[in-house]
Amino acid sequence: MANRAGCVVQASQHTSKQRLALAICDFLSTSTTDGTLTADDKDEVEVAVNCIAESFKVDPADKDAVRAAVGSQSLLSIYSVYEKLKASTGAPGPAPAAGGPAGASAAAAEPAEEQKKEAEGLKSKGNAAMAQKDYPTAIDLYTQALKLYPANAVFLSNRAAAHSAAKDHASARIDAEAAVAVDPTYTKAWSRLGLARFALGDAKGAMEAYNKGIEYEGNGGSEAMKKGYETAKRRVEEMQAEEVSLPRSSPGAGAGAGAGGMPDLSNLASMFGGGAGGAGGAGGMPDLGSIMSNPMFASMAQNLMSNPDLMSNLMSNPRLREMANQFSSGGGMPDLNSLMSDPNIADMARNMMGGGGAPGGAPGGNPGQGGAGQ
Repeated sequence: MANRAGCVVQASQHTSKQRLALAICDFLSTSTTDGTLTADDKDEVEVAVNCIAESFKVDPADKDAVRAAVGSQSLLSIYSVYEKLKASTGAPGPAPAAGGPAGASAAAAEPAEEQKKEAEGLKSKGNAAMAQKDYPTAIDLYTQALKLYPANAVFLSNRAAAHSAAKDHASARIDAEAAVAVDPTYTKAWSRLGLARFALGDAKGAMEAYNKGIEYEGNGGSEAMKKGYETAKRRVEEMQAEEVSLPRSSPGAGAGAGAGGMPDLSNLASMFGGGAGGAGGAGGMPDLGSIMSNPMFASMAQNLMSNPDLMSNLMSNPRLREMANQFSSGGGMPDLNSLMSDPNIADMARNMMGGGGAPGGAPGGNPGQGGAGQ
């Protein structure tokens, strides 16, 4: 950098474009040491950094200048915030204002005071709609507020709460992830992220979100945050226990669950008198005593009786209707192992065995939702 020391502009006098140039140089230099680029690319990147530095009259080796340009962030983390905001609003944000990538809120232009007041008014109306359980109106009002003030963690978090209340947990997760990216210290956003992830069946992700919230709250976290964490943790433990116990639910050494969670139905088929060339083919009756004493079949029957939709799907499947007609006409049972090659029937069997499906309920009875918050 010595060859251009005389023309380098002091950090205190940098324009927004010079700060952006420093952030780009910092990103490129970091990419040569963090494994993003190969050693073969290092020389080319160094040339690019030098060219940018020369053109914009900045010094990438000046750590204070780089820190002034990106703050505690990095260009990559700032862009990550922008991507999350874009996903949550469904459209690109406005162009960066003066100051460029000087902080996490640089993903969008800092609004004028008049815009901030208007956005706050829209947020307050959204909170009132939430109190009246008018979730579509609340979502619309928070969306209007975000158009005026995109990088606002509170607005994003409030809209996440409204989406969750409206049972749109996928949208709630997007908004909550954007909110924690903008301001990780806003703990309500972590709680709403935990709720959304849990409702989507991601208990482990919910645990991580609640744990982050506890960390940022300090002093061991609030009761609501801890309750959410413990609920998600229990669900993770239940799922792990189910995975361990699933192979043992089937009788016999050859009746364990396969890699996809499906049991080997050969023993069950023999009870029905089915199987290739089995007694069913000769019109034999199933061994009902063996069937009813089989824990796998008992579990399937219990799940079937408690799920009307599953029963309806079962009765409308053409192959199962064909099987029932064959049995009632004295034709015996078909080969059940062959029957399970039908993916629809296999999926229904997994459901009857208790596999799949998102966990019911929400951690701690919707902890941290409690309306719009702020």
